[in-house]
Amino acid sequence: MTSISIIGSGKMGAAIAEVALRAGASVQMIKRSAQSPSAARSRFEYSVMGDDITGDLVVLAVPYGAYPSVLEHYRDQLRDKVTIDISNPIDFSTNDALMSPPDSSTAAELAALLPVGAAVVKAFNVNLGDTLTSGTNGTTPTTVLYAGDYADAKVQVAALVEAAGMRAVDVGPLTRARELEAMGFLQILMASLGKTRYESGFTLLP
Repeated sequence: MTSISIIGSGKMGAAIAEVALRAGASVQMIKRSAQSPSAARSRFEYSVMGDDITGDLVVLAVPYGAYPSVLEHYRDQLRDKVTIDISNPIDFSTNDALMSPPDSSTAAELAALLPVGAAVVKAFNVNLGDTLTSGTNGTTPTTVLYAGDYADAKVQVAALVEAAGMRAVDVGPLTRARELEAMGFLQILMASLGKTRYESGFTLLP
């Protein structure tokens, strides 16, 4: 199985690390600094920002606003990696808008900042962390929707998801990331209002 580097050690980063472990992948967790809080686990390799990326897949599990600082360290290294954008750029000051451009997405903005030909896949942003950790959403396997322009990159992401016992669904090219971000926004808003539970959320029935 492949290796995965996760930049960010918050709840979503930890949840995706659990997905990778179920899939049999090796996991590198990259924290902001040695003092950044996280639950140390012996099965993870811990690094700090600026250390070399070791994974074939790289998950940006940080807020979209932190992307520029991440790219200061890793832009060139991401040239030959598959970069997974999981962000939902919600304006939390109002909970009423996405902060990405109305005709674009954080995934498209990220792709424009990376070297030409670098592969970006939008994935995991429609999933709440608990459904990734458990691998189930209610009584069904968790469904992970993903989008991207590079077939080989999408195959690698789908293989990770499926090896972890979940369902992977390709929704199309990277332009579909805008719709995925709208879905993520709606799901987070509904959970915060108590309309759904953080342990469940949207799913696709087989």
